[in-house]
Amino acid sequence: MTAAQANGEAVARELDAADPLPTRRSEFHMLPYDGTYSEIAYFAGNSLGLQPRATAAILRQELDDWARLGVEGHGEAARPWVSYHENLRGTAAELMGARPTEIVVMNTLTVNLHLLMISFYRPTAERFKIIIEDDAFPSDSYAVRSQAALHGFDPDDAIVRLAPRAGEHTLHTEDIAATIAAVGGELALVLLGGINYYTGEAIDIPAVTRAGHAAGAIVAIDLAHAAGNLELSLHDWDVDWAAWCNYKYLNGGPGAVGGAFVHERHLANPAIPKLHGWWSTNPATRFQMAPTVDEQPSADAWSMSNPPIMAMAPVLASYRMFAETGLANLRAKSTRLTAYLEAQLQPVMATRPMRIITPADPERRGAQLSVQFDAIDVGDLTARLRANHGVIADARQPDVVRLAPIPMYSTFHDCWRAAQALAAEVPSA
Repeated sequence: MTAAQANGEAVARELDAADPLPTRRSEFHMLPYDGTYSEIAYFAGNSLGLQPRATAAILRQELDDWARLGVEGHGEAARPWVSYHENLRGTAAELMGARPTEIVVMNTLTVNLHLLMISFYRPTAERFKIIIEDDAFPSDSYAVRSQAALHGFDPDDAIVRLAPRAGEHTLHTEDIAATIAAVGGELALVLLGGINYYTGEAIDIPAVTRAGHAAGAIVAIDLAHAAGNLELSLHDWDVDWAAWCNYKYLNGGPGAVGGAFVHERHLANPAIPKLHGWWSTNPATRFQMAPTVDEQPSADAWSMSNPPIMAMAPVLASYRMFAETGLANLRAKSTRLTAYLEAQLQPVMATRPMRIITPADPERRGAQLSVQFDAIDVGDLTARLRANHGVIADARQPDVVRLAPIPMYSTFHDCWRAAQALAAEVPSA
């Protein structure tokens, strides 16, 4: 290690020691590494968050209650199963900037997108188009195309894809608004990612919502990369509906149960069609076993099945940590970490065929920097970062490596390691 590198490492450790929000790294299962450092520098939490150490105890409680109580656990477990989702509602509402009645934790992300489009994508011969990002996550693209086809429309005609300006990588709010206005009376639904998975760009959700409503359209947000990452105010922003997953920044485990938000102005509208199931009905009358639903005036009306206890328990473990630390504190630290990572990458990029395509403005990004490379196999690069330096990032084809410093457990020292690893593995131009 050179003197400059040693000094840089010392500065990174000093920043960690002085940061006003101490890391909760010791409360997670950090991945071991047998190289220079004993732990992996993990930058893939925007794909799958690490496991909190508290998760096993919470899961063990549910397993023990099942073994001890059998069916009676629905009412007598330490956290009664029949109402288990209520343990998640309050924190989820805080994370989303919503009222508790607007929130339900259920299903998985794309299932919730479909269930909510059943209710809110009601196309007519005149108004049938859906606006999404051109580089939306493939699942969102598949979902909206299949919804259009389900209603008898040609997806290539019904789906309007927002592309960046020539030579750019991210969208401009004024361009989004202009496209919404141009589609106008043909527009039924705007469905955009709160943060784009590929570029890491955060959209201006309030501005997009205003533009969509001015055109007479429903506005929905996929919060997969924004939940637990950005401070949100879905209720005050007047978003019609949203869905998110809990396995990225929210550390709920692989394939974790997701969540849905429906603005309260829609909750008591009987004209909105829904697909119902047993958990859609009023819990006070649920066990009367009536043949018709007694619909609840809350987002629970969109739920269908009883809570999946073993899938919700890990989410509860993580939500408790978010409630303790506070999203505002985490967002502030995320901003510090991401800015530091960006600064460490600048001298590396100066002499190498690579660039950051995520917006430089902290208000237009979360805890992710997308680094684009020229003529480099990004899959091979991330494999070398892992094997040679103990740095885990993820490749997104064709040419991007995503680095996400997660404020719960990432450190300034991790960021320093990532920059040093890239300097070592990417040849100078």
